[in-house]
Amino acid sequence: MKVFRGLPNAASRAPCALAIGNFDGVHRGHQALLARLREVASKMGLESAVMTFEPHPREFFAARAGDPSKAPTRIASLRDKLQSLATAGVDRVIVEHFNEHFASLSPQEFVEKILVQGLHVKWLIVGEDFCYGAKRAGNVASLIEAGKQYGFHVESQATVTSSGARISSSAIRKALAQGDFAEAEVLLGHPYAMSGHVIHGKKLGRTIGFPTLNLRVGHKHPALSGIYIVQVHGLADDALPGVASIGIRPTVDDSGRVLLETHLFDYSQQCYGKLIRVEFLKKLRDEEKYIDLPTLTQAIERDAVQARTYFKQIADSATSATDRI
Repeated sequence: MKVFRGLPNAASRAPCALAIGNFDGVHRGHQALLARLREVASKMGLESAVMTFEPHPREFFAARAGDPSKAPTRIASLRDKLQSLATAGVDRVIVEHFNEHFASLSPQEFVEKILVQGLHVKWLIVGEDFCYGAKRAGNVASLIEAGKQYGFHVESQATVTSSGARISSSAIRKALAQGDFAEAEVLLGHPYAMSGHVIHGKKLGRTIGFPTLNLRVGHKHPALSGIYIVQVHGLADDALPGVASIGIRPTVDDSGRVLLETHLFDYSQQCYGKLIRVEFLKKLRDEEKYIDLPTLTQAIERDAVQARTYFKQIADSATSATDRI
């Protein structure tokens, strides 16, 4: 899969079938839309392309309004989004920088400069509530009319539901905020996880007996915050059990930087630079600020005990089930 930061240069502007959206989480609704995109692209002999945005448009407008708290939490990092799009079979992705210039494009300019001149779109699919152009002045109906004028077909994707409820990024954010990972898995079509390369930290964890694998979180509003039971993929044949914290670490850091720290049980190998995937299983508690390091250490010890008990119960349950066969 080819990834372009902004519009491709002239030599790379092959005619395409295009899907436009934020695709946060690439959930089952997105997956249905992408399956339709691939189907049509194959029939028409076109490359399948996706246009997505960085930052999220609502994040941009929240910052512009001076109220970052109105920005939506992020289900997936750009890395994880791109990986999901690659898994879905997309040929190329355009990551459009959503800035003041892009936000000010009129619907007509968006069609002419982005879709026609910039991407040579021949077929386009969007969600049924899609809006575009400055002040969201364009909608699916106007896009269909523009397609007739400029020679591309427009299709809107109907809402995909699960148990009668709409599958959406908002529903997934709500499930994650509530620690309902079973519901999040239903909506996503897979367990919720975050991936990244292990980076160096302050090495504080090893001094208190809990060394961690640290992943940088590239955005300030992740969909999760707190302490979780997790399992880590990418370091061994089987997933490795552990406990993780995602947040700003208020007891030991005042920078406001968001970090995902994972302590693996009975594992001591060096992992710096390795790509891992942290799968979240259960929330233990919210992040807290403690009065001192010994109090923090005691809290981590309690978290580790709870997590070990959880994994033991899972193992005992699996053994019991095997014995009944």
